Amino acid sequence: MTALDDLDRRLLAALRADGRASVASLARALGVARATVNSRLERLVSSGTVVGFTVRVREERDPLAIHAVALIEVEGRTTDRVIRELRGFPELIALHTTNGGWDLVAEIRTETLADFDRVLGRIRRIEGVVNSETSLLLSSVLR
Repeated sequence: MTALDDLDRRLLAALRADGRASVASLARALGVARATVNSRLERLVSSGTVVGFTVRVREERDPLAIHAVALIEVEGRTTDRVIRELRGFPELIALHTTNGGWDLVAEIRTETLADFDRVLGRIRRIEGVVNSETSLLLSSVLR
């Protein structure tokens, strides 16, 4: 994979802010030619740096109103098995490995608190999960 330069990083930031921005508006915002934006986008996609474009839903209109982060500690060498089980949870929108006191960080979205409680219980019952701490996310102040 090619190293990202400043223009690549600024282009990615602009796309994170508006993934539907036109090439012309991106070129104006970045102060470069449209051909430059096109070639950078082609390179970022072909290298696998950009894996797709997506829609972001305004949170207050999102039917999955409960959004939380769960910190998960696993026992010994069970991390891979726990990850395999967690991948089957449709309520998990992201799962990350990490260092420090927690082994995994899971982003969870559910429609209701009752659904959230059930998901949390299922996570805690996975063999190898020894501890967890969960925080409900109340509002997003930066994206």
